[in-house]
Amino acid sequence: QVRLVESGGGLVQAGGSLRLSCAASGRFVSNYNMGWFRQAPGKEREFVAGVDWSGNIIDYTDSVKGRFTASRDNANNTMYLQMNSLKPEDTAVYYCAADRNRLVSRQVPEYLYWGQGTQVTVSS
Repeated sequence: QVRLVESGGGLVQAGGSLRLSCAASGRFVSNYNMGWFRQAPGKEREFVAGVDWSGNIIDYTDSVKGRFTASRDNANNTMYLQMNSLKPEDTAVYYCAADRNRLVSRQVPEYLYWGQGTQVTVSS
């Protein structure tokens, strides 16, 4: 069993920055690939970024490339999402998730464990 807890969300003006954290606990959690997803009101949950178990393979959805940076610290079982140049369309609940697949996945059903989410609101 893996438990995930997100933090760091909030209200920020367009162009601003936020850093999200995802604290993970459980056995062998450092062996899991991790992902960031987001869900805006009335929309499906979508992939934002994924980090493999080593932290060396990172994937981003096109809309956040060059603005968001995902990373992980296995010594502290924590994953991060540094979000810069935020836009109103980034407004959503952000979730972290964990999976045991060999490759980093962009698909929601591939992830076994999910956090409760943290709200990010970007005002124009």
